[in-house]
Order: sequence, then structure tokens, then C-alpha cells
Amino acid sequence: MNLLRGAVRTYAWGSRTAIADFTGRPSPTAHPEAELWFGAHPGDPAWLETEDGERSLLETLRNDPEGQLGPAVRGRFGDTLPFLLKVLAADEPLSLQAHPSAQQAAEGFAREDKLGIPVSAPNRNYRDPSHKPEILIAVGQFEALAGFRPAERTIELIRALAVTDLDPYVGLLVGQPDADGLRALFTTWITAPQPDLDVLVPAVIEGAIHYVRSRKKEFAAEAKTVLELGERYPGDAGVLASLLLNRITLQPGEAIYLPAGNLHAYLHGVGVEVMANSDNVLRGGLTPKHVDVPELLRVLDFTPASEDLIRPTVTEDGIELVYNTPAPEFAVSELRIDGEHLGHEIDAPSRHDGPQILLCTTGSTVVHAKGGNVTLNRGSAAWVAADEGPIRLAADSPTRLFRATVGI
Repeated sequence: MNLLRGAVRTYAWGSRTAIADFTGRPSPTAHPEAELWFGAHPGDPAWLETEDGERSLLETLRNDPEGQLGPAVRGRFGDTLPFLLKVLAADEPLSLQAHPSAQQAAEGFAREDKLGIPVSAPNRNYRDPSHKPEILIAVGQFEALAGFRPAERTIELIRALAVTDLDPYVGLLVGQPDADGLRALFTTWITAPQPDLDVLVPAVIEGAIHYVRSRKKEFAAEAKTVLELGERYPGDAGVLASLLLNRITLQPGEAIYLPAGNLHAYLHGVGVEVMANSDNVLRGGLTPKHVDVPELLRVLDFTPASEDLIRPTVTEDGIELVYNTPAPEFAVSELRIDGEHLGHEIDAPSRHDGPQILLCTTGSTVVHAKGGNVTLNRGSAAWVAADEGPIRLAADSPTRLFRATVGI
């Protein structure tokens, strides 16, 4: 078992304070810090703190896959850690995006390899052959767009904005209030010529302004999101697409699960993400990065989903709060030490027989394993190899740890 130093990713939408404050570094930072990666992705592996200095987790897995991953995980996923844990800090909205299925990712990766597009090229869609289901758990209040809202509710929203330019488009949903209608409307907007967008987007923004000024509450969050996106990305079809998605506010500890094909855009906040070990993103707007609308349309799932369907069920097992997802690559939970458990060594549930990554978000705890012990404070993480579990925990003050492991 070793302390694990995450790899910081700097993107324009990140925060100059959130990740630095979380990890106890000086802030504000010189550049916006968007993500902190704890995993073994070749693009940015985390680093183990060892007696001989820092060592890449990716290199460690290559040198000792049996001990680090365990025979069961190797039998299912080979010599690769199948999950990636991140801390995400968004000060500005992320791109409108979706992730491919396993089959789509494998086909897309092979296709782009055949075309000779370098993996690092900015116009590359598929940087690895894996799918990327993911869960995001809010650390503070977190704002997001995720999943196509049921058509009937979207019709109510568009009518509430009272924008006459939208009347013809509402008809597409009224006549077909299902996945096919959402596909038709989204496709019409996302492929619209720029001169049409230059008329329609400002009209929608004007409607949102009037709605906010009216002090009506029913669609206030949706209208404010239109204004925020319209200010940052004037004339972008993604501003219109935001009208079709569930507008979600997560409180600390609440989560959303995003399977393949789920259109989403994170708006603001800090969260812990756990996902399959992939960096495949298909973008449709709200970004200066590469946008590939035809490929995005190929992978999208237009099935309407209420907000309840996007949120995973949560079950309690002793000190562990488990966020249930169907993803085989990962499982994620929160270990909570408080009350009668303070001041004592306690066993963490030991149903995980593979490797673990532990991330402390509150308090401080000593983690005991076969290979020794480490102290985790807020913002620090540990790697527990498969041959070092199970673990025991000891804390003197209320403490929260996120635990990422391989799924069942």
C-alpha cells in the first residue's frame, strides 16, 4: 500500500482554487486546474510514493500485474486497471458530449488507426478502444445537464419561453413525443446552418431573459442556463440543445450515472468521478475543441430519461455507502467514520478482492493493510494492491473516504 499522487490536468474550464485547496497546495494556481487523475491511464498515470522515490502506477502494474491486480481482475480485464478515479472541478461549463459503447469505441479506434490519425491529434475522436461509463458524485453543490428530458416536459419548457421562432420546432415533438421526435429535433438544431443559428439562438436567449425577469420559478434554472451558455458560446447549437436535457442540481453525496450514449454537459462544481479507464469523448458543441456531429449522432441514445432514472440507487453496508451501477469495470462507495466508530480500528467491508484506490475528502484516517499503513488527510489518496487487502481504518474525527474498486 502506498500514497498516490494524482496527475493534474489543466483545461480552460477548470478552477484556479478548488483542486489546489483540496490537495493543500497554494492557490490560486497559475493555470485553471480541471481534473485530478488517480489511475493508470497511459495519458496521465498517477504516481506511487515509495521508499525509492515516486513510481508510476502504470509501470508498477506492468512489473507486477498479478500482485497489484490479482488473478480475478487479470482474468476479466488483462493486465490493465479497468477504472479511473478523478476529482473534477468546473468553474465554467464543459462541452456538450457523450461517450461511446464498447463496440462503438472498438470500431472507432480501429477506423481512426486505419486512417492514420495520431492518437494525440486534436481531431481524433477515439483515443483508446474502450467505452466510458461514468458516475459523478458531488463533493459540493454540482450543476449539470444530463439525459434527454421526457418530451412532454420539454414541450412545456419551450412554450414557457414564448419564443415564436421555436413554434415550428415544438411541432416536431408534439407530433412525435418520444425518442424519434427528440432525435429529429436535436438533429435539426445541431446541423442547422450558422445563419439560422445566428437568428434562432439570440431569440431563445431573449426569451430566457424575459422568463427570468418574470420571476417565474418552474423553469428558472433552465432559463438561466440558456443565458450562461449563450454568453459563453454565442451562436452555438449547444445552447438550443440544452433545452432538451434534464437540468440537474446535485447536493453533496448525490450522484448521476452516465452510460454510453447519454448526452450531457457538466456546468459548475466539484465532484468525484469514477469511470472505465478511457478518454473517449464525442463533442457536439459548447467548446473550442474538436466537434464531430455525425459521429456524435451515431452514438447518442435519445431515449427520454427522467432525472430519477439518471441517479443511481444507493445502499448502506455498515460504514459503507455503495453507489450501485451496472458497470463491470468499476464500483464506487463512500466509507464514513464517525460517531461510535471514532477512536477505534474498524474493518472496511471486505467483499472487494481486487485493487482499491482510496480518496479522503473529509477528515483524516490511518489505513492499515497487509503491506503496512498510511495516513490519509483531505485531498490525499492511497493505492491498495490486490494482495494487500483487506483494510482497517482508524480515525479520531469524522472522516469520509471514497473507494474505487473493480465492479462485480
